[in-house]
Amino acid sequence: MKPLDDIRVLSVTVFLAGPFLSMTLARFGAEVIKVELPNTGDPVRSSGPFHGPKGIHKDRQTEDDLSIRFLKRSEGVKSVTLNLKDAEGRQMFLELAKQSDVLIENLSPGSMTKLGLGYDEVSNVNPAIIYCSIAGYGQTGPYKELPAHDHQIQAMSGIMDMNGDNDGPPTRIGVFVGDLVTPLYCAYSILGALRHKEKSGEGQYLDASMIDTLATLMFMEPMEHILADGLPVRAGNDARDNATGLYQLTDGDVIITVGTPARLKALFTALGKPETMENSRFCTAELRLKNLDALRATIQTQLSSYNCSDAIALLEGVGVPIARVRTIREAIDDQHFRDRGTLKPMYRQDSPVPVEPGVISGFPVRFSGGDLPELEGGAKLGHHNEEVYEKLLGLNSDTLADLKGRGVI
Repeated sequence: MKPLDDIRVLSVTVFLAGPFLSMTLARFGAEVIKVELPNTGDPVRSSGPFHGPKGIHKDRQTEDDLSIRFLKRSEGVKSVTLNLKDAEGRQMFLELAKQSDVLIENLSPGSMTKLGLGYDEVSNVNPAIIYCSIAGYGQTGPYKELPAHDHQIQAMSGIMDMNGDNDGPPTRIGVFVGDLVTPLYCAYSILGALRHKEKSGEGQYLDASMIDTLATLMFMEPMEHILADGLPVRAGNDARDNATGLYQLTDGDVIITVGTPARLKALFTALGKPETMENSRFCTAELRLKNLDALRATIQTQLSSYNCSDAIALLEGVGVPIARVRTIREAIDDQHFRDRGTLKPMYRQDSPVPVEPGVISGFPVRFSGGDLPELEGGAKLGHHNEEVYEKLLGLNSDTLADLKGRGVI
């Protein structure tokens, strides 16, 4: 199933947010053409570890080596080289944009405009283009010119203040959440804009901000009321206002959800201590909140003799959500993710042999109408120059050789 197989995307993207959006659209069948700087390309290409003829190593050893990080972020995306600072290169880019449905970029705000390739210039040659820009702080506002990666965005958004232990420092979320969630907002915004274009014929500009993304996520929780009530903003592995949280068993840790009185009662009943709910410190919601540390300590004591398997069997049997806290290694080895295509072998575009060790993220939604396309692995820099420039611009091999010699491609 390739629902976007009639859509062409021009991608001027680097690092993570833009490339992840590119790969997401490619997974739905779009033709995605990544425009990279000649000789160097996306800076992630120079970030190790690398895979090449001699296996995996921290430093690049041959010209055939490809960055593992790049491979994870470029499945199904074509690579062409083009010098956008060169007048001839800019004209070639505009010719590509004329024949594209979507343009995405995540350079520093204003960079494309300075090159003469901003939305105004591109929409002048293709009024129906959907032009999407991703930036740390967006294209407007007092922070728009500040340099930012995910670390700074997590700090400035306030989301780090929610993470970590109450008596510890603010803590960064362990994945690049701004870099990864913002492209998902962009993907369905692009689909909405394409649908609007079908109805109206109009293209439009999409201005996406990573800090705004994290703010929308953060305030799905009633943070303003948490502050007003004086509850801890940081609660570590626990809930702020109930006994849900992490508990240590004889052979590992579990997370248990007991956010309602019914589930808390079911927990104590299953553990053979139903009278705990009648304790003078825990018999009302107000008292449980006031004595939350004591409530958690009581649960920990009652669970301390159980191993994970027994506790899970016991509590699942009475409808109390519980799960063992697993390691990343255990997750990688879980057949569940292989069966659903969530984790897949990693490939390079130039080899049928999987990269070992190598795991690439698949798509977490399965469609009854058919499978999404299997995509080629990440490509070497400029691998698709001949294909794209001949097909879309009508350039022959002699012309391409001349352009390469002059540093245009």
